[in-house]
This record gives sequence, C-alpha cells and structure tokens, in this order.
Amino acid sequence: MEYLWKADLGDGTFKNPILFADYSDPDVIRVGDTYYMTASSFNYTPGLPILISRDLVNWKLVNYALTNINYENYRIPQHSKGVWAPAIRYHEGYFYIYYGMPDEGFFMVRSADPLGKWEEPVLVLAGKGLIDSCPFWDEDGKAYLIHGYAKSRIGFKSYLGIFEMSPDGTEAITEDHLLYNGVETQPTIEGPKIYKRNGYYYIFAPAGGVKTGWQSVLRSRSIYGPYEEKVVMRQGESPINGPHQGGLVDTVNGEEWFVHFQDRGLYGRITHLQPVVWENDWPVIGINQKDGCGEPCLVHAKPNTGMVDEAASLEASDDFRDGSLKLLWQWLGNWEESFYSLSEHPGFLRLYAVNPSGREGAVLWEKANVLTQKLVCPYFRAESRLRFTGLKEGGRAGMVMMGGHYAYIAAEAGAEGNKLVFARAYDGADGEVKEEMRELASLPKELEEVSLSFTMTKGESGPVFRMFYSADGTRQISVETDFTPSDHTWVGAKIGLFATTDRAQGQAGYGEFAYIHVTALEE
Repeated sequence: MEYLWKADLGDGTFKNPILFADYSDPDVIRVGDTYYMTASSFNYTPGLPILISRDLVNWKLVNYALTNINYENYRIPQHSKGVWAPAIRYHEGYFYIYYGMPDEGFFMVRSADPLGKWEEPVLVLAGKGLIDSCPFWDEDGKAYLIHGYAKSRIGFKSYLGIFEMSPDGTEAITEDHLLYNGVETQPTIEGPKIYKRNGYYYIFAPAGGVKTGWQSVLRSRSIYGPYEEKVVMRQGESPINGPHQGGLVDTVNGEEWFVHFQDRGLYGRITHLQPVVWENDWPVIGINQKDGCGEPCLVHAKPNTGMVDEAASLEASDDFRDGSLKLLWQWLGNWEESFYSLSEHPGFLRLYAVNPSGREGAVLWEKANVLTQKLVCPYFRAESRLRFTGLKEGGRAGMVMMGGHYAYIAAEAGAEGNKLVFARAYDGADGEVKEEMRELASLPKELEEVSLSFTMTKGESGPVFRMFYSADGTRQISVETDFTPSDHTWVGAKIGLFATTDRAQGQAGYGEFAYIHVTALEE
C-alpha cells in the first residue's frame, strides 16, 4: 500500500498531524477497544464522516452519518453554512452525534451501529446562531446540551450556553440561557466539550481564534457553574499554531489523550493528537508543561491502547471499478443519484453534464454536482483521464481545484467541435463569484480522451501549484496561471471532478473519468 501520509513511525512513536486532512472540529470517543471520530462537513455531502481506529494514530474512514442536508436550499451549495462542529457520544446502546447548523438550529442523529445506517436527523432546538453543541447525560438521568454562539447570525460571541433536553436527547425542555462569559479573559471561546471527573464538570473549549488561539478548560462542581478557568495548551515554541478545538478520550489502560485541529490555510484544519496529564484536578495538554500549560508535540510515544492497529493512510485514488463511489468523495451540495453512473460504462465514472442550480449561467461554485475530495498530504500529483466523446453542445467536463477561489481544466463541446478550456474564479464587483475562461487548445475530431493533472510541490515561500494536460498521454503541457489554491472560510482546498452545462435545464451529455490517481511527492 502507498502511504500518502503516515503518522505511525513504526518504532512505537507517531508524528503529528495524525491526519494531514481537513477533518475540522474533530471529536472522538472510545467504545470498547475502538475509537470513533467525526468532524464538521459544512455544505459537503454525504456529511458527518465516521472514522475508526484502535490506537488513536491510524485512522480509517468507514462511513457517513448524514446522506444529505434535509433542507431544500442545500440543493445549491450553501458555502459557510451546513454542519458545524459535531460531538459524538455513546449512551444506552446508541451512538449519538449532535451538530449545529448556524441558520437552522441544533440537530441529532443516532445509530446502534455506527458503521451502518444512521437515523434521520431530529431537530432538537430551532434558532439562528446556535453552534458547537455537545450533549451530556448526568448520573441522575438528566440530559443537557452545552454550546457556543455564532456572532454572524446572533450578534454576539465569546459566550457558552446551556439548556436541558428530554432524557432521550431528542428535544429541548428548558429555555436556552447563558452559562459562561468569556469576553474579557477567553475571547471567542467556542467548541465546548463537557466531561465529568472526580466530582467536577469540565468544559474543554478553545479561545482566541483558530489561527493564533489556545485551548482552555473550565471546571465547576455544578453543571450550571460558576466556572473556574485555565489555559491548558498554547502554541509555545512549537510550530503548531492555534492548537484548537477537539475531544478528550481515554484508553483501556488509563491514559488520556486530546485530539484537536490546527489551521493550515489551503489544507484546511488538520488533525493532531496530544498526551494529557492531570495536576491538582486540572488537565495539562501536550508537552513541555509549565505552570499547568503545555504545548503541542511533533513526535511522541504512541498511546497505550492495548491494541495493535496496522499502519493506515487515507485514500485519495479511485479506479471506479468497485460499483460504488469510494468514501473519499463528497459532493459540493446535496446530491442525487442522477448526477452520475458507475454502471453505464463499467470501469468509468460517468458524470452527467447538468446544472442542478436551475440558474442560467451559474458558475461551478453554485453547482452541487461537483465531486470533491480532501487533500491528504502536503505535496502530491493528482491525475485523471477524461473521455469527452459523450459531451453534447454546451457540455463541459474536467478537473478542478476547489477552494476560496478555484481553477479548472475542462473539455467543452461546441457547435464547431470540441476544445480544451481553462477557467478561473474571481470575486465580482457585486460580491458574487465569477469565472473567466480561455481556450487552451482545439481537440481533433478523432481524439476521444485527454489526461489532466495537478501538482503541489514545495517552494521557497510555500506550496507551488501547477496544472497540466496531455492529448497523447505522454507530452505534458503546462497551463500558464498564477492561481494558488486557498481555503474558504472554514474549509480547505479540494480536488474535484465535474460535468456541467450553463443551461438552466436539461442535460448536455456526459463526461467519463477512467480513474483518479494521487501520489505523494517528497517534502
């Protein structure tokens, strides 16, 4: 197996990040000898990824808890919206995931089998600005939800809130009210996770912002407070900026660990693992502890989980021969079976050139039928082979690097023949995303396929991104562009495949992809 990113060093140690991939706002639990992780998915579907591990270092993506977002407007990608900062818990035979959607409210999904089908989402509390939810069932059977607030929707931030739920966790039964005020000492406090230990209620919550902030912990003898506060992890002398938002988990041997993210710009929010020790009933996260505060580690002895897990690496390649899309893929918005086929031409992914936005001239940013995958290593080559003979006039199919801005190479069918085009997104004067396009080459009538490829290599001042195409499969032609991938709000850049048309209705044929191969390049 080719490892695109290998955190397990094979000598009893691991290196951070454990996942060089955009699993934002991770949360983790242990049930028996297995660890389960989920993360934010925003407007991408399927959502709420489920990853499993036996040793907290080697993780495999095994499922999603959410097929689509159950609101009609998500047929068009709702960037910056959707599923924010989930929390996963196990209670009385069920796995629960709670998540906030900042424009709709708090939701819960559950399943007795996390690798199987999850139940439909339940709206626990409707409202704007409600985010970063974490459930807690106390010894007396009472259930609570602790959460944050999104200033962009509700007008304030740096507070945490709480309300009581029905014992089955399906609905709020008290009014939401403020629990903690972090304005002066813990600005932008968010992402709370609540635990109980030695008679204390602990809220793990980051503050200070994702790029330069820190990890704090609050504690109280009462779930309603008042809460003491302590900063338990900062960047310190480490290169890991803003160690931020995650979950506490233990091993069967009594160790405790903290999974969190680091904001890495175009790569999104990548996942780290830190040791936890306790001093005077306060946790200290990381290494080089001083005054009860640690800093993130780069290399450390692996957790003593009592289990040996084989080295793992997230997948990024797909030859489309399994009869179903691999779990590495997510659509840009709510998806439909009609977007694609793996059976019409076995061995090929057929993407239909449609415009699900229903808007004439909509740009790719507005179309749910873009199939995307996370970047899973810092430097790589990604290549696909596109068969474009199924395109009809007005149809376009290609490969895109999607992010805050995006660029793509595509084959386009026209009345006078086929051509290869390059397009790049930019911000229009009206604040809307626009595309500028230019022709790269006309495609001879006898030509049926082209190869498209992207590379990300290490440069003196940061990653260098380049785009190529080949008509003969051998000669690689570089596309002149100063495009640099970037993140968008809380989502990293992604590689994508697509087929589309500018027409509001109807289908303009299809494009077919023989594979996508992603290989790691040296750092």
